[in-house]
Amino acid sequence: MSTEIVMPQMGESIAEGTITKWLKKVGERVERDEPLFEISTDKVDAEIPSPAAGTLTEVRFKEGETVDVNTVVAVLDGDAASGNGAAAKPSAEEPRPEQTEAGVVATPPAPAPQPKAESTEPPPQRQQPTAPPPPVEVKPILSPTVESRHEKEDDSETSAADLRRTKSSPLVRKIAEEHGVDIAKLEGTGLSGRVTKNDILSFIESGSSGAVAERKSPAAAPPSASPALEPAAVPVKPMAGDRVEQMSVMRKKIAEHMVLSRRTSAHVTTVYEIDMTRIAKLRDEHRDSFYQRTGTKLTYMPFIFQSVNNALRKFPIFNAQVSGDQIIFKQDINLGMAVALDWGLIVPVIKRADDLSISGLARAANDLAERARTKQLKPDEVAGGTFTITNPGVFGGLFGTPIINQPQLAILGVGKIEKRAKVLTTAEGDDFVGVRWMAYFALSFDHRVIDGADAERFLAYIKELLEAGDFPI
Repeated sequence: MSTEIVMPQMGESIAEGTITKWLKKVGERVERDEPLFEISTDKVDAEIPSPAAGTLTEVRFKEGETVDVNTVVAVLDGDAASGNGAAAKPSAEEPRPEQTEAGVVATPPAPAPQPKAESTEPPPQRQQPTAPPPPVEVKPILSPTVESRHEKEDDSETSAADLRRTKSSPLVRKIAEEHGVDIAKLEGTGLSGRVTKNDILSFIESGSSGAVAERKSPAAAPPSASPALEPAAVPVKPMAGDRVEQMSVMRKKIAEHMVLSRRTSAHVTTVYEIDMTRIAKLRDEHRDSFYQRTGTKLTYMPFIFQSVNNALRKFPIFNAQVSGDQIIFKQDINLGMAVALDWGLIVPVIKRADDLSISGLARAANDLAERARTKQLKPDEVAGGTFTITNPGVFGGLFGTPIINQPQLAILGVGKIEKRAKVLTTAEGDDFVGVRWMAYFALSFDHRVIDGADAERFLAYIKELLEAGDFPI
């Protein structure tokens, strides 16, 4: 009995995944639940375990290829079948059995081989368009009214357009809608012509969307007045001796997300210097007992998380999102915490962080960071954040000007916490120089909806809480 391995759906809105690494080679033995391959999606990087034991007999996609969810990517032969030494050969004519939600299907013992015609249409069970069927004209600029006698001969073109429109990810459709771009008019580089996020962003940045947007809204401003129509980057040719390295999937997604955020939000950053001496003393005093009681380390971050929670409740605009001309104030506080990896950056989310104590925040943060580094995060653990905190100070940076994590409205950067000479004042008004634990906190915010005065009050309140050092442990 052979087992087909499919691309799993790592979250409700995930439509595809990129195979970044095969952990087993064809012919190698694989145990049940042993990591088989690594994937990267819009939400998370993860190792995919084998659902059964057996021998890997077929790999249908190479590393770096992007695959639709529920598509068969590999085949395992069970113990009984693996002894024959005959590995299945990839073939476009091989029938594909019905797939289940579990993502793994046992191949029928004796299927009748039937030729499979090439088609760009998605499998019937996944063809659930969210919009009315597109026009069946070969040339989309013509009238959508088509004689029924032309339907058959234009079927292939209709299927391709339908595929691009209905199977592109929700994020791609959202970007296309915001910029007035018709996805069906783009040439996608994804599987079966799917338009990927990189395709739509490249199209917008090249300035090619001007004609599409103008046809949609004749009263729109000319392309030269649109901030989205930026000149395309000039290709750089490597010189002799240069080393050329292809961007990883994660690096591409980070680049796209950062450019999109800069183009979306009006970034402004304000920086405060905060005295962390009382937090440092509190941490040192409870470090050992905290570890014995909770089984996790006590760092500075849980105190910062708690301060941010209180500040977000006091200033709810920082826990909001923008939708068109509306501001959505989020009920839950979901803190994103940037985690640096050897191969990129990921932002797992502490859900409902304001319901947690210092010990709860410490456990959640340490657990998420550890599982991020071992690629064990689930898709919902990197989604739904309402405010993000990044900590470049662990690498020695004094402060930075972080880029907002869309669709959020602000991000807090924590600089290095170190001893510095500080001018202090006694109760009698006398000045003296003392050694204090100090750090710079940088708040980047979206000036479209957050005023500078509110940002100052928000960061000043965090400063007040941290310098008071009144936290139950």
